[in-house]
Amino acid sequence: MTNTDTADVVGSAKQVAELARAGSELVRLTVNNAAAAAAIPRIRDRLNMMGVQVPLIGDFHYNGHQLLADEPAAAEALAKYRINPGNVGFGHKKDSQFSSIIETALRYGKPVRIGANWGSLDQQMVASLMDENRTRVEPWDAARVGREALIRSALDSARRAQDLGMGSDNIVISCKVSGVQELIAVYRDLAARCSHALHLGLTEAGMGSKGIVASTAALAVLLQEGIGDTIRISLTPEPDESRTREVIVAQELLQTMGLRAFTPMVTACPGCGRTTSSLFQELAKSVQEHVRAKMPEWRLKFDGVENMTLAVMGCVVNGPGESKHANIGISLPGTGEAPAAPVFIDGKKAMTLRGEDIAGEFIAVVEEYVERSYRSRGSA
Repeated sequence: MTNTDTADVVGSAKQVAELARAGSELVRLTVNNAAAAAAIPRIRDRLNMMGVQVPLIGDFHYNGHQLLADEPAAAEALAKYRINPGNVGFGHKKDSQFSSIIETALRYGKPVRIGANWGSLDQQMVASLMDENRTRVEPWDAARVGREALIRSALDSARRAQDLGMGSDNIVISCKVSGVQELIAVYRDLAARCSHALHLGLTEAGMGSKGIVASTAALAVLLQEGIGDTIRISLTPEPDESRTREVIVAQELLQTMGLRAFTPMVTACPGCGRTTSSLFQELAKSVQEHVRAKMPEWRLKFDGVENMTLAVMGCVVNGPGESKHANIGISLPGTGEAPAAPVFIDGKKAMTLRGEDIAGEFIAVVEEYVERSYRSRGSA
């Protein structure tokens, strides 16, 4: 999801393009006022001129019904609408405002994501379930009542959308919370109670390693159980940090679990007393940055390059063996070892690198391997 002011067409299009080029397959933008809604078709046009075809999702809260009605060009330009059942409308207006968004989606042939969130629960639903809970022979604890409110809010809204004519396969559901165990419990229950596509994400996951670890801990369990169709890693960015970090973490989660491949993976040892030189650390960083930077170009030119594996190892203990398991591996000299770095290609020793430019020479080996080993797109 972007964090620009959507009304800033140039800035928003730039960030969407950055996210798409990093590998994001869907990008969501806040549509919170008339200026943001009016900007959507202009952002779409600008992206089209840049050759960026990533679908745009409109994130609506409180006034989505009005914005979509007032800006039909935005309604048409968006690929999907996100609706929060906790704030789509209140009191007697809730049903009519929700219906208005669904009717617009039907008119333009757009799917919807019904995205309930722990932080913006439908309070009428919560109150009703608390009253219902008091009549139970064995009342649920507060956490279970809260989870049920979240799930019921989403499923009731999905049922209402279907009653209005929307097909089940055009409805995506999410029920986001900020706790790992709560998220796992919610989605296990949700998956058992519906057949809609499910969007996974730990909301307000946090900053840096905390956000990454928490999101991975929750989503890995669910993905391993076959739950989830789309994912987002919601990270609080460091000041001036690129928004693309969310995309990279999501890709690495899926790839390390063996579910999808996005970019060549680099295996590197953690270092120990045998690897007092920082050479292997610097090389591992250089190689990883190089292949990620090259992927937008390689993705267009070569089939299967995202499955390539690389190894950058720091000494003779595991270096040669690990290098042989990769498509291309290098075993750098550890402390006290001869100043030579054998390179293995597809399990066989291919050369030994020495001197001051091992990094540059190894990256050249990688480039040559890609050109030689992966069929160019469009070739017979």
